Amino acid sequence: METARTSTTTGPVRGYVHGYSGREARRLGDQADALAGLLHDGTSYPAGSRVLEVGCGVGAQTVHLVSRSPGAQLTAVDLSPASLDQARARVAASSPAARVEWRVGDLHDLPFPDGAFDHLFVCFVLEHLPDPRAALAGLRRVLRPGGTVTVIEGDHGSAFFHPDSAHARAVIAHQVALQAAAGGDALVGRRLAPLLAAAGYAGIEVGPRTVYADGSRPALARAFTRDTFTAMVEAVRDEAVAAGLATPGDWDRGIADLHRAAGPDGTFHYTFFKGVAVNPAD
Repeated sequence: METARTSTTTGPVRGYVHGYSGREARRLGDQADALAGLLHDGTSYPAGSRVLEVGCGVGAQTVHLVSRSPGAQLTAVDLSPASLDQARARVAASSPAARVEWRVGDLHDLPFPDGAFDHLFVCFVLEHLPDPRAALAGLRRVLRPGGTVTVIEGDHGSAFFHPDSAHARAVIAHQVALQAAAGGDALVGRRLAPLLAAAGYAGIEVGPRTVYADGSRPALARAFTRDTFTAMVEAVRDEAVAAGLATPGDWDRGIADLHRAAGPDGTFHYTFFKGVAVNPAD
């Protein structure tokens, strides 16, 4: 649900379905903050270890990496200089003493020597790539033998909610279709284990990280159901209507029904998948 950049330009990346607006940057921050405990649990790196965050975007996840591994030597790379500027400002505001090396780079051609890092962190990146297996395989070059990669992805097929709504299910399906048309896969979470194996990693461990919100958790329902997931789907309205996937009326009804799932009598479920694997010595 976050950002990945794989073109070789410095402007907005063709195919990134979520867009680059200020609203999207805020959504990414809200998502990262709301899910920090869930997604970052178990992820901390030893002092002095060399850690690369691949596709850091606006730094929504970087702030949590810094707070959980204050002694690590963190490098954050992204293709967009504008996104890196936002990431730098976000980290400076949350952790003024944090030291992060910010680098512009394409994940398919990283500007680092072989084996430069002990650990890689890749969050919400694979969903936007046409060939995530090749990307994971290519990342092994900059990871030392015995080093680890941590990968986190969502899976829109895991979203279910109450009150149920065919219109709401349809707008989610349309978002998935638009992402596929852009060369991505909004269902990639379920594929993490086979992707890591096909990319040549060993010691693979993948598990679900489930979000559930109902009326007893209004803050989570607001932060995730409404301001993260529904906002993400809502943002592609114009593209979906232009592509003939939905009429404006049907789209607006589906979004309204998703908002009901965030209300006092609603429920919402979504599963992320987190994988950790080792780069074996060849």
